[in-house]
Amino acid sequence: MADDPYDILGVPHSATEDQIRKAYLKLVKELHPDVNPSKKAEERFKLVTAAHDIIGDPDRRRQYDNGEIDASGEQRRHSYRPQGAGAGARSRGAGGPIFEDFGDVFSDLFSGGGRGGARGAGFSTKGRDVRYTLDVDFLEAVQGAKKRVTLPDNGVLDLAVPEGVSDGQVLRLRGRGEAGIAGGEAGDALVEIRIRPHREFRREGDDILIEVPITIDEAVLGGKVEVPTAGGRVQLTIPKGTSSGQVMRLKGKGVRNAATGSVGDELVTVRIVLPETIDDSLSYFLTEWRQKNKYDPRK
Repeated sequence: MADDPYDILGVPHSATEDQIRKAYLKLVKELHPDVNPSKKAEERFKLVTAAHDIIGDPDRRRQYDNGEIDASGEQRRHSYRPQGAGAGARSRGAGGPIFEDFGDVFSDLFSGGGRGGARGAGFSTKGRDVRYTLDVDFLEAVQGAKKRVTLPDNGVLDLAVPEGVSDGQVLRLRGRGEAGIAGGEAGDALVEIRIRPHREFRREGDDILIEVPITIDEAVLGGKVEVPTAGGRVQLTIPKGTSSGQVMRLKGKGVRNAATGSVGDELVTVRIVLPETIDDSLSYFLTEWRQKNKYDPRK
C-alpha cells in the first residue's frame, strides 16, 4: 500500500474537500471492523483513517502538500515549524475544519452507536454544517434583533441576534445545515455576525465610545448637554472648566455582556468647538482677559 494519503484514499492531489470526504466515507463503510472483521481490512482501515487525518484537515493538508510534515503527520527535519496556533498536528474537534462531521467515527457514521449496533441499524452520517454571514447594524448588535438569512436556494433562516453580540461571533443553529445521510441527523447552520460601523458610536469591549462637541461657554461655565446612547438620548452634566478631550462616563449605558450579565459604560469624549464667526465682542473680551490672565497649557 502506498504511503501517500491521496493514494490511500484513491483521490488526486487536486481533490476538493468534498471529494476527499466522500472517498473516506466510502472506504470506512467497506472496511470498518463491524462490517469487515478480517485482519487485512482492519489494517487498511487504520491506513485510511490516518490518511484522512492528514488530508481531511485543511491545515494539515497544506503542511503535507508543502512538505512540512510526512504521511504519518511527523515534522520533516528540513521544514520550518511555525509556533503558536495552527502548528503541528491537531486532534479532531480542536481547531479543525469548518465542517465538524468527522468528530467520531462511531457516533457520526453509524446510527447504532457502538460496535455491533451498526449491523442492525445500517449506516448513517451527520449532515454537513453550513456557514453563512449576516450583516447587522451597530444598534441591532447592542440591543438584539430578529433577523432573516436568505439561503442560496432561496430558503430562509430566521434567527434571534442576541443582545451584545460581537463582530465575528458565530451563532449555531442546530439541525439547520445539510440533511444527514441514510437517516443521520442534519448538520448545523453557522452564522457569522458582521457589524456595520455606526456614524457616532464605537465599541471597545463592553463600552461604547462617542465624541460630543460642546461650545466654549459650556466648557468655561458648565452646563447640561444632550448625548445619544444606544437606548436613547440622555442629559450629561458638563462641569465648569471642562477641557477639550476630557472623558466622561455614563454608567450602564454600554453593552450587556451575555456571558457575565454585566453592562459596560458609555465613554463620552468632549470636544470644544468654536463658533464659525468670532465677533468683535468675543475678540475684545478675550484680548482683555489674556492681558490679565496669562497661562501656558503647553508647559
